[in-house]
Amino acid sequence: MEPMMPEDSGHRLEDAATDLVAKSNALAARLHPILRGTVGDLVRSMNCYYSNLIEGHQTLPVDIDRAMAGDFHDEPERRNLQLEARAHIDVQRLIDHGEAPVPVLSVDFILWLHRKFCEQLPEELLWVTNPDTGERKRVIPGELRDSHVRVGLHVAPDPTDLRPFLDRLVEAYSSNHLSKLRKVIGIAAAHHRLLWIHPFLDGNGRVARLFSHALMRELGVGSELWSVSRGLARSVTEYKALLMAADGPRRGDLDGRGNLTQAGLDAFCGFFLDTCVDQVSFMEELLEPPELLRRMEIWSEEEIRAKRLPKGSWPLLREAVMAGEFSRGAAPALTGYETRQARTVLNTLIDAGYLVSPTARSPVRLGFPISVVERWLPRLYPGTAVPTARFEA
Repeated sequence: MEPMMPEDSGHRLEDAATDLVAKSNALAARLHPILRGTVGDLVRSMNCYYSNLIEGHQTLPVDIDRAMAGDFHDEPERRNLQLEARAHIDVQRLIDHGEAPVPVLSVDFILWLHRKFCEQLPEELLWVTNPDTGERKRVIPGELRDSHVRVGLHVAPDPTDLRPFLDRLVEAYSSNHLSKLRKVIGIAAAHHRLLWIHPFLDGNGRVARLFSHALMRELGVGSELWSVSRGLARSVTEYKALLMAADGPRRGDLDGRGNLTQAGLDAFCGFFLDTCVDQVSFMEELLEPPELLRRMEIWSEEEIRAKRLPKGSWPLLREAVMAGEFSRGAAPALTGYETRQARTVLNTLIDAGYLVSPTARSPVRLGFPISVVERWLPRLYPGTAVPTARFEA
């Protein structure tokens, strides 16, 4: 599996890691902490959507939204994909809320990821078929594979070697000899090396992306506000080609000193870090408060003119962005209406999901129903993936 770290001639990777640290810190400070949590709920769904796309599973955002509300499709295939999506989101939520095992760089954490994801899957998605022999095997959540596998041209390590390879991965990327920037660069290398080991019969891609997300959070560069999966899915052909290229053996005396290609690992790490920086920059622009407020105000004016929203809606939505949350009793002062009329406006927004509140007495905060995502946060999903009208069950 050597080399474990890319070479950084010209400091290109170090510059990208420095940029990622700076931009991710700036993004985290951009929003009110409460609003940040609300955006995090949306980004987890987005992350799941793009991770599914990488695996070739097209799960519509509206189906993911319904799955999180416990509303599952009658069609078995779509229902299974909804359950798969909910499992992915549930695991990431545990990571984002600090409820996952620590440290991330441990075999126990990798096994936990696989177990927590797979134990929520329907039985139909826990079976894999060997394309050469036709043999069907069941995936055991949280257990290393006990058979040989081939992924494209890559013949994954022998099952008896999986634990030593995982131990080496943990040792290499958690070394105290690595600087903070080298550890950030190591996230990209660890992403590839974990996929190269291919420790499980199935679910390795999702485990690797959730592992990378968790490791970025642990190192202080990741957050619930952005997802590398969006960038990887948008360049999925290049992503898979570079993964495959980094699987290859050393290409000669000028290609490092390990068993695997140094040049291939360097190229993948550069792509991965550039993708991270690009996605943080995208979300930074998207969540710029003045621009977010401008888009929401234009939308609310259109909805009020069309009589789909009551007058007085915009001040309540604006307050949710600026303050993170507000008490229900603040609605009259914010709208300028008498208590009864202000309450009607507030309840209309809550019923539509534009504002959310856990109980009838709790403060309210901003919601992101799937129907408004394209207007409030354009390009988060591909344009055809999100309905333009509010979804009705």
